[in-house]
Amino acid sequence: MKPLAITNDNFEVEVMNSEQPVLIDFWAPWCGPCRMIGPIIDEIAAEVSTIKVGKINVDENPDLAAKFGAMSIPLLLVLKNGEVVAQLLGAVPKEKVLDLIAPFVG
Repeated sequence: MKPLAITNDNFEVEVMNSEQPVLIDFWAPWCGPCRMIGPIIDEIAAEVSTIKVGKINVDENPDLAAKFGAMSIPLLLVLKNGEVVAQLLGAVPKEKVLDLIAPFVG
């Protein structure tokens, strides 16, 4: 499955009301490190079915970026029951992202 495009319009349904944990990638098209980690996020979305994976374009959704304090990107957050339970900043190898979500994928 591909990552969901999370926006102000679908955030409540896709993230806050999700029964699954949600991995969110805060990114922007002009961000070099975001482009580096993007394929990793795509792979995880395709490989891991027990966590929902979404991407938030900070340029198109500045309110969501502000809500979660996404001052630097890429920023990865894991939300469970609408609460941030884990986070990782910067372009990191796939193993680090898998480590981040490991406690939440049963």
